[in-house]
Amino acid sequence: MLTLVTGGARSGKSRHSESLVANAGGVLYIATSQIFDEEMAARIQHHRDGRPAHWRTEERWQDLAEIITPHNSPDEAILLECITTMVTNLLFAHGGEGDPDSWDYAALEDQVQKETGRLLAACASCPSPVVLVTNEVGMGIVPENRLARHFRDIAGRVNQRLAQAADEVWLVVSGIGVKIK
Repeated sequence: MLTLVTGGARSGKSRHSESLVANAGGVLYIATSQIFDEEMAARIQHHRDGRPAHWRTEERWQDLAEIITPHNSPDEAILLECITTMVTNLLFAHGGEGDPDSWDYAALEDQVQKETGRLLAACASCPSPVVLVTNEVGMGIVPENRLARHFRDIAGRVNQRLAQAADEVWLVVSGIGVKIK
């Protein structure tokens, strides 16, 4: 069972997603954030402190098929947070050190979509219920800079692909989850 939870920043996606796995025999929490500065370190620590002690945590944003496998227990839910952070990490990993204005966004999207395909294949072969959390990035204004516009477009297409493959899709607005699929 694949579930996608989407919504804006601070919409309550995390709380809603956690409620979806609350009754599982266990939870494997996959955190895709990386620490780049003190503020991000504090955010990540806050999330770590807020998770139940009995949840297993894996911090990674690529090669997810190594931990989402046919050998996972059907009694342990998998909660991956979040897809848009994974997309960001992939863009910067494959974009290199150069100026983002010079990046080949078509090639970068190809890399992101390949990783998304591997993730979907892993979820399809895994007996565990999987909940993927993502940000809805298309409800605001068109960003002014090239990187932000391409990020929005790529993340939006990834979200569409995940929603198409998901058994359930939830949109969370102001802390209220609305099942849309």
